[in-house]
Amino acid sequence: MTVEYSIDNGTLSVKVAGRFDFSVHQDFRKMSTESVSLNKINIDLSRVDYIDSSALGMLLILRDKVGERKEAITLINARPEILKILKISNFDRLFALQ
Repeated sequence: MTVEYSIDNGTLSVKVAGRFDFSVHQDFRKMSTESVSLNKINIDLSRVDYIDSSALGMLLILRDKVGERKEAITLINARPEILKILKISNFDRLFALQ
């Protein structure tokens, strides 16, 4: 599992790869602490092959930190099986999905 991120023009771009689960908690927490003052966060899930409830919880905590605007965080490029989990969990109501 890896988490890579960069900041450009007030937008945080995050790439998550492998299993998105509790094992990435510390990296994700560090990234979310640095992102509090940003306007926009894009999280690329194209290389995620597994997501669990702890990852969903981390996304919700990040949403609370940056504000509850749906467009503040965009989850992009999720594989069909990951997208299905996000939709079943009603994340399409809380986050922009692309």
